[in-house]
Amino acid sequence: MASPTSSLVHPFEVSIAQSTLDDLQTRLRLTRWPDKETVTDWSQGVPLAAIQDLCEHWQTGYDWRRCEALLNSYPQFTATIDGVDIYFLHVRSKHENALPLVLTHGWPGSVLEFRHIVDKLVDPESDGGSPEDAFHLVVPALPGYAFSGKPTETGWDYRRTARAWATLMQHLGYADDGWVAQGGDWGAHVVAKVQVPIPDTKGEERAMCLEGHRDAGHRGYSLQQSTRPQTIGYGLADSPVALAAWMYEKYRDWSHHDGDVESVFSKDEMLDTIMLYWLSNSGTSSARFYWECEFDSTAWPINIPVGVSWFGGDNSYAPKQWCERYYTNIVHWNETQRGGHFAAWEVPDDFVAEIREWRRKIR
Repeated sequence: MASPTSSLVHPFEVSIAQSTLDDLQTRLRLTRWPDKETVTDWSQGVPLAAIQDLCEHWQTGYDWRRCEALLNSYPQFTATIDGVDIYFLHVRSKHENALPLVLTHGWPGSVLEFRHIVDKLVDPESDGGSPEDAFHLVVPALPGYAFSGKPTETGWDYRRTARAWATLMQHLGYADDGWVAQGGDWGAHVVAKVQVPIPDTKGEERAMCLEGHRDAGHRGYSLQQSTRPQTIGYGLADSPVALAAWMYEKYRDWSHHDGDVESVFSKDEMLDTIMLYWLSNSGTSSARFYWECEFDSTAWPINIPVGVSWFGGDNSYAPKQWCERYYTNIVHWNETQRGGHFAAWEVPDDFVAEIREWRRKIR
């Protein structure tokens, strides 16, 4: 791993005090549960039995120190950019000519979304690739998300975040025109504004059907976070069960499975990311990103090479003719059968294959 090239970049290590973990256990033990739902499905939200099962594992079977060791196995850093400390992983390939790639998560995600693809991208020969498929990875946490700093002023939207990413890459010694970016969810909005080559992980009837489905039954979280993030934030900051339910619902609803979310994510994996939000108290600050941002922000004319991968189980879609109105240089387009909103986490092999294919088309 190369040393940081800027004095503004500092090594970072995760070290959570045992007293903080003890406090979490106390809060979980003293939870006051609501009444059971009056339906037999998820139409009223997370069923009582489901969240109680997850939280029982949180209390009796989950080991934070395992996740802490995983994070500390990566080279971690912070860099103060525009007054906010940006936390990021910087994992360099052994191949010096590897292409620098920024991976950007969304909500309710984190840098841990990419845990299953880091080695595949950095060391492609270990995964059936060739040295030409190697990347140097920069994986930042969005401002207000664990363990990045929380903005104390308004204005930290996807545009400002994109500028921060460009500044970060300069601090790391990467030339302005010498790196690429990938993003899904909010990450797609950020990288669309960065204006470097983009592999983006995102027929008309299908698009309209999915949009109507989200509006009818799954838009409540977005309306709350984009209008009154501070109000929902009190519950997310004070109650680990509230935070877990708020996020767990999305892991279940937005991933691709036949009804059992644990066929895609283990309890430990879901709790790992929930813990990042809890330990950094970033439920409110991450929700505030919705208040700052517009929702049509990927609809800009983009002339640089773009790769678009639609994963079949995601909750959003746009046909190619729609995307071509804005992305005028789509060099790779593919619609897969597997995977959902958290593609790198759900189907890492498919995700890596898409990245590699896009890169071969721009090489």
